[in-house]
Amino acid sequence: MNYTKEVALSLLKIEAVRLRPEEPFKWASGWNSPIYCDNRLTLSFPESRNLIRDGLVDLIKTYYPECECIAGVATAGIPQGAIIADTMNLPMIYVRPKPKDHGMQNLIEGKITKGQKIVVVEDLISTGGSSLKAVEALKEGGFEILGMIGIFTYGFQIAAQNFQEAGVALHTLCNYDELIKEAVANRYVKEDQLATLSEWRKNPHLWKK
Repeated sequence: MNYTKEVALSLLKIEAVRLRPEEPFKWASGWNSPIYCDNRLTLSFPESRNLIRDGLVDLIKTYYPECECIAGVATAGIPQGAIIADTMNLPMIYVRPKPKDHGMQNLIEGKITKGQKIVVVEDLISTGGSSLKAVEALKEGGFEILGMIGIFTYGFQIAAQNFQEAGVALHTLCNYDELIKEAVANRYVKEDQLATLSEWRKNPHLWKK
């Protein structure tokens, strides 16, 4: 099954993705954006949550059948990772953005088994910076990284470059191009807004500065 269209429609329906070409959102990075994606909302909608679970499991079975453990990236990748690990009856770990400042001061939570083959789970890929930091931490912990899966990617060129340079394969259920196509087809946005939406993706850091 190709999950791309169904996931795009689900994200739009539950407003996990919002599109406002005329009233841009402000990202934490300072970028103006016509789109805001909050995949955490999918956890509150069983139908969407189950669709994404099935899709992510399918990605692992298709691209990483030798997977021995699931690694979630804090914070939004943790619940997705837990759902997948439970469904596939696999061990799970997760990676903090920085080590705890007390106790064992762990960066990786869960049992570290050196050489174990890991698939990393993210919810959203923008530039890939934080996701690849988690991958680096796992490599330093002694794990073998098979690749990364995620729910949605904006498809920025900088992200593709970052993943290529890091030598990490990435597969996502949905992407910006397909989502916009479904948004137009289902009247979440108008066709005359397509140019604006396309322009943003080319130069997101400069758009409407």
